[in-house]
Amino acid sequence: MTLRPFHLAFPVNDLAAAREFYGDAMGCREGRSSDEWVDFDFYGHQIVAHLAPGGAGDRTSNHVDGHGVPVPHFGIVLAMEDWQDLADRLTAAGVEFAIEPTIRFRGQPGEQATMFFRDPSGNALEMKAFADDAMLFAT
Repeated sequence: MTLRPFHLAFPVNDLAAAREFYGDAMGCREGRSSDEWVDFDFYGHQIVAHLAPGGAGDRTSNHVDGHGVPVPHFGIVLAMEDWQDLADRLTAAGVEFAIEPTIRFRGQPGEQATMFFRDPSGNALEMKAFADDAMLFAT
């Protein structure tokens, strides 16, 4: 089965700030847009920032491997080299991490590189990578 791109629409408080964050800081190419929304190419997937002041941000957190993980959040599983490149890019851009780039579940099935950060509207993102992609659904 060929993996198809996903689509995610999410609220933002300010489209200009979303363009700067997703376009400039993260390097996502901009697609179609209007005065109320902007499409971004999120590693081959379509995410759409919709203007909805006050509607963004995480609501709670869950404890995962010693960290308070923001809920809700979204992100993508990258190749390890791409994950490191993005971590370096975000660090250089001065992005504040909710959870610094780290390896979690070290030495266990499902060991992964992960980082959490928020966009300017407070939406939480997790970017992760596995040394072995077969561990994505490890039990």
